[in-house]
Amino acid sequence: MRISIFALTPLVAALVLTGCVTTPTHDSKVANSLAVMKTGQIEEAIQQVEAQTQGKNENDLLLNLEKGELMRIGKRYQDSLNALNVADTKVKEWEENAKSNPQKLMAQIGATLMGDASRDYEGQDYEKVMLTIRMAMNRINLGDLDTARVDIKRTHEREAVIAEFRSKETVAAEEEAKAKGVSSGNKELNGYPVETLNDPEVLKLKNGYQNALSHYLSGFVYEALNEPGLAAPGYRKAIELRPELPVLEEGLKGLDQRTSFRRKKGVTDVLFVVEAGNSPARQSKKLTLPIPTGRGLITMSLAFPVIYPDKDAPQINIIQVGNQNLPTALITDFNVMARRALKDELPGIYTRAAIRAAVKGVAQDQINKNFGALAGLAANIAVAATESDADDRMWRSLPERVFVARAFLPPGDYDVNFTGRPGEISKITIDGRYMVVPVRLYQNKTYLGDLAKFGAVTPVAQLEDKAATAVQDTKPASKKNPAKSAKAAKAAKPTAQSGTTAAAGVAGAANTN
Repeated sequence: MRISIFALTPLVAALVLTGCVTTPTHDSKVANSLAVMKTGQIEEAIQQVEAQTQGKNENDLLLNLEKGELMRIGKRYQDSLNALNVADTKVKEWEENAKSNPQKLMAQIGATLMGDASRDYEGQDYEKVMLTIRMAMNRINLGDLDTARVDIKRTHEREAVIAEFRSKETVAAEEEAKAKGVSSGNKELNGYPVETLNDPEVLKLKNGYQNALSHYLSGFVYEALNEPGLAAPGYRKAIELRPELPVLEEGLKGLDQRTSFRRKKGVTDVLFVVEAGNSPARQSKKLTLPIPTGRGLITMSLAFPVIYPDKDAPQINIIQVGNQNLPTALITDFNVMARRALKDELPGIYTRAAIRAAVKGVAQDQINKNFGALAGLAANIAVAATESDADDRMWRSLPERVFVARAFLPPGDYDVNFTGRPGEISKITIDGRYMVVPVRLYQNKTYLGDLAKFGAVTPVAQLEDKAATAVQDTKPASKKNPAKSAKAAKAAKPTAQSGTTAAAGVAGAANTN
């Protein structure tokens, strides 16, 4: 039975109308908030994103990540935690499925008619890791090291879940591509800026989800909690992820001295965490691919994501603290991480696009064959309309780059210049045994977060008095007052360990600094 072209037209029209319904991209949703934030209007930026998390978007993973980050910059740490907890609930669901039902997640590997942007957003892997680290950093600013420790432990567990799931997913994607007769490579993407994904900085990364900030911060928190045995692996992993950075190497090398009685006295161990700019945008680029059919090759336009960095993100080489210049270490670059994540993801994106194109190509070929040129033209329009833009969803309010600097500083008031530009001075008060100074920098705005301090500094004079007493108590009797030495020698003989005990007591007192 031959179907009339007029019977086919409503179906084609429906496809066209479906394809023409445009959904705002995530970039367009948050672009104005990010622009406003860069001018210093952080509360206005927060209100704009909050307005988008009302109603059906109340539990939206990505919008709550954006809201949580903006609230953190605005020093609303508990509100930030509340928003990030909503996002974390969604990621926990993903984790549970990744561990107990990975096939449910892998069902999303299959190509969809409308493209990748129509799939559920599960978060980039590095975003899942940064979520719990951001929660830990909020806890630090709230003075809650114990719960920050819990978030850090969850971060390490989450990294392990991601690693195991992605290895399974890679195998599943290759099997699907093989079953559909589609190559899983991306060598045919003529016109795609592949060089941005093959940059040496991208290739140096071990993977697309671990970052040195999370592990260095874990080392610092464990050290502040007097758990050097757990701090060392954190510093060691940070060095492994970002090798040959003196600031990071000193974190591990100086650990023993910092956590023993030899620690510098009367000073605060200060960690500066300086974040610059916003993470890169992920935008859509249309490429034309040749699609083989039974009647020869046809061409089809398909969308692929491309990473565009924040060109205005400042580069920080030193921090001027009073009369000192502290060298910084670029510990995490989310522009590089986003490109590494995309590089790892691109073969799957290509496979889904190729399968989608093949299905549409066969349908178009059959319509051309059976219903003639007019129907073929209408099908052509429908096929083009149903190919949406590439998936651009990313956590945009994260920083582009993260720098750290660390120093022992005497307590007191300091003028600090984070940018190196004359006149851009922030005033901070150093105090405590440990302190964390969070900063977000833009070209024309510096956001200085609340200073988080832990413990108390023991005055140097008090420590010197204790040390002098300990030394006097441990001198041999012959070196003391000669008039008392003979009498003291007999009394000291039964308690030969007294000198060791006194020295240990001073070491313990010094270690409380």
